Amino acid sequence: MKNKFKLYKAYWSMTKPGIMMMVLVTTALGFYFAGRGIQDSVLLLWTLLGSGLTCGGASVLNQYLERDVDAIMRRTQNRPIPTGIIAPEDALTFGLALILSGLFVFCWKVNLLTAFLSLLTCFLYVLVYTPMKKLTWLNTSFGAIPGAIPPLGGWAAATDHLAPGGWILFLIMFTWQHPHFYSIAWLLKDDYKKAGFKMLPVVHPDAKYTLVQITAFSFLLTAFSLMPSLAGMSGKIYFWGALGLGIGVLYTAFLFQHNQSDANARKILGASIMYLPLLLVLIIVDGALS
Repeated sequence: MKNKFKLYKAYWSMTKPGIMMMVLVTTALGFYFAGRGIQDSVLLLWTLLGSGLTCGGASVLNQYLERDVDAIMRRTQNRPIPTGIIAPEDALTFGLALILSGLFVFCWKVNLLTAFLSLLTCFLYVLVYTPMKKLTWLNTSFGAIPGAIPPLGGWAAATDHLAPGGWILFLIMFTWQHPHFYSIAWLLKDDYKKAGFKMLPVVHPDAKYTLVQITAFSFLLTAFSLMPSLAGMSGKIYFWGALGLGIGVLYTAFLFQHNQSDANARKILGASIMYLPLLLVLIIVDGALS
């Protein structure tokens, strides 16, 4: 029984629950904005189920493809495939089964547009972003594209079409990922270098390159986060709250600009982690009180 529990836990960890939660939150964000609230809670649940399955499957396939470098990096050497808990072929089967199950849910209970967006996300993440990490430091920006599609998927699930509001959410997610992942890349630059990943702090050890990217995208994140109010998608509560959150991220970026310490990089990471759930709370509060 203990061995079975350990195996189940290993399979669950391969789905990267933290990333999955972020995807579910941003998918719900798109669904909420598109419908000006949650008009069909059952449809939302089916959408979140499909999103969770496909996201988890993409994460498993990512680890299948990176199993050799995962064994090298200290951060990932205890993952199920490098430790031998799960065989590579079993991981491949598991990942494909999750993705196909998620696509089936979308086609059966949601709509084809959402299924297509989910399939596109998996393709870009697994077959474009994953190999690009060994080719160019621009992998972060390319990886931010599939990471920004989930709110579009939520929008498509609620309305069966895409609209400018959905693309505004896409831009928010696209810019948010840059300070988030560049701070991670800075903290783990030695590990990434050992694995042969061409992350920005590895290719350009001089902090000024990473600083420019983090600061620029923090400004863009603040600007794009205000667009829902300017487009009439939300009210004043959201506007001022989003502005405050953006200033918070910018503040941590300026701290890092002043002193490129790991402690300040962790502040950027912490601010970015808190940003999305707080933005969702703002949207809900704004919708309830407006």
